[in-house]
Amino acid sequence: MKISIQPIIFSILLGLGMPLAFSAQVHEIDPAKVVGSQKCGECHKYELEAWKLTPHFATFDTMHRSPAGQKIAAALGIKRIKGESLCLTCHYTVQAKGGAAPEPISGVSCESCHGAAADWLNIHNDKKISKEERRTKSAAAGMIRPEDMYAVAANCYQCHLVPNEKLVNTGGHLAGSAGFELVSWSQGMVRHNFLTPDGAEGKVNKTDDQNKQRMMFATGAILDLEYSLRGVASATEKATYGITMAQRANALRKKLADIQKAAPTDEIAQILTIADAAALKLNNKAPLDEAADKVAELGKKFSSTETGDKLAGLDPMIPKPEQYRGKPYQP
Repeated sequence: MKISIQPIIFSILLGLGMPLAFSAQVHEIDPAKVVGSQKCGECHKYELEAWKLTPHFATFDTMHRSPAGQKIAAALGIKRIKGESLCLTCHYTVQAKGGAAPEPISGVSCESCHGAAADWLNIHNDKKISKEERRTKSAAAGMIRPEDMYAVAANCYQCHLVPNEKLVNTGGHLAGSAGFELVSWSQGMVRHNFLTPDGAEGKVNKTDDQNKQRMMFATGAILDLEYSLRGVASATEKATYGITMAQRANALRKKLADIQKAAPTDEIAQILTIADAAALKLNNKAPLDEAADKVAELGKKFSSTETGDKLAGLDPMIPKPEQYRGKPYQP
């Protein structure tokens, strides 16, 4: 839940809800397959420690107690924040253990980004098979692997751009995270890049290299456009939510035009054609959803085929370290 308050609380209160209009596009986690962050931390101890210093971790204990969260809950008639799926989807990790009813066990955690791990954890840990085989088999079993940039980052945008009109227009929730941008937010306090090139656990929390940052910058803009279009598509009234999403989509068309001018690619050229033809208005759901689907398809192609080495023209646009959101953890 989000309103303009202190930066740390603002970060904690990001993203809520998943209405049916978004159900085909939002990655939903099966609570029965959630194993919990401690399982991940058995091997990834530094990643776990980095997570514990972030708002993603803190939201489990703070969001439902905050005046901001309580105010929005009251406006929406939510009596128990930790018991409402509207809030649980983006603010918590939910587990259904041993056939028990689902309940939140942590804030936004490892499985929020990489998928519920019950089916892929043992494959991911199996050192008897090659690294490539582990990658292929774990992905097939439902792991959203770090190298699948579009899929991992989609989990950021589907919550940082609120996919629920009522939350904004009735609840007073912000429509999206102010200043949210993939490079600056991923390289700051949430950064957890400890693996060495051979796949071992290192002790240095590395900044992503320039090629990857170029890819993240462009991919983030594509995702931002995709979810802004979906927001406009789901709007039913001319009010804060629909207006904000339309303004965001229009700004992203301009940003992507600048990206294309600096580092041309076929995929972004096609995305711009689609975006320019999309009418950002109410009662235009089917065409806008179709446009968003096409943007997503081209975005996935872009993120899986480009490597960043031909995108040097983006370097002046990419946020610098002083613009990163928060200080990264170092052991």
